[in-house]
Amino acid sequence: MSTAQFSIIDEVESAIRAGSAEKGLETARRVTNLFLSSAGSFNDEQIALFDDVLERLIGTIELRAIADMGARIALAEISAQLAPITQAPPSVIRRLANNDEIRIAGPVLQESARLDDGDLVKIASSKGEPHLLAVAGRWWLKEIVTDALLARRYPSVSRRLAANPGARVSGNGFAIIVRQAESDPELAVSVGVRVDMPSDLRRQLLRSATDAVRTRLLSRAPPHLFEEIQNAIAAVTVGVEREMSGVRDFEGAKRAIANLKAAGQLNEATLLGFARHRRYEEAVAALAALSGSTVEVIRPLMQSLREDGLLVPCKAAQLSWETTAAVLESRFASGAMKPADIARAKSNFARMSTENARRTLRFWQVRAS
Repeated sequence: MSTAQFSIIDEVESAIRAGSAEKGLETARRVTNLFLSSAGSFNDEQIALFDDVLERLIGTIELRAIADMGARIALAEISAQLAPITQAPPSVIRRLANNDEIRIAGPVLQESARLDDGDLVKIASSKGEPHLLAVAGRWWLKEIVTDALLARRYPSVSRRLAANPGARVSGNGFAIIVRQAESDPELAVSVGVRVDMPSDLRRQLLRSATDAVRTRLLSRAPPHLFEEIQNAIAAVTVGVEREMSGVRDFEGAKRAIANLKAAGQLNEATLLGFARHRRYEEAVAALAALSGSTVEVIRPLMQSLREDGLLVPCKAAQLSWETTAAVLESRFASGAMKPADIARAKSNFARMSTENARRTLRFWQVRAS
């Protein structure tokens, strides 16, 4: 470190000993500028030295900032200058981030790489809405942080997270957003086109959405989500609810199918009967047994708005198209599939080989277990 740099550090010590807020403010600006001029060349020891002296100076300024607008503005300027610096003094950054004044905390909350997940979770759990909004706008957030933000239930924070493609959201987090979106059209549109949103929650969102929201969702949907959203909207519009939307208990169905299999009475005709009578649990358990799979693998395929996944166990079980079509239809509590959907599914089923279907099903089984 140069003689000039040591001179400023001596000045810091002098300002702190004197207890002068004005001197501390002037020195803090000079130290910050000195650090910024060569931040990329400092080693860890030198950064730690800046961290120590600058944090002590900021502590002196904070005592005055409560009643002095000029001091608050100075701290906000220092925060904005240090926020984008990867090598910024970490203790200083944390101190600025925890300042109750959002103009001071905001820049580092939004941008500083020095704040880790633990720091952000603490802020999300203890500070007010403006601080949470600043965190929600960061370019990258993990689920542990977004869970903490969403737990506070601020609609404005949910809207910012939903619109932030770099914010990873857990299933529980999306569930909170969907509940809020029932009375918030803007939030419903923002979260409805998220590619990482679970399909079952997207369907839940669409069931409570207005026609205007559904139209906006379709207009903003990316190409790979358009068909899923369109199909979900069509199902809701005609009042078709999926059997899988309720809570299910498959244990009884598993026992019944196991007994049929032991008695030599489990076959395609049995499955066809279950499907036509929309005995959902038995149909799932029977298809799992006939295809050599499990309920845990078959159930998500039955829940999907797309039919292509469900064709795999049906082909693996060497079912006829008649039985396969009945299984596809059994996903609905009432109504029927559109003719175009049936034709597409039939064509895909005909092209699929039993060997490939069994190979795919084995892969899904291993992944599920």
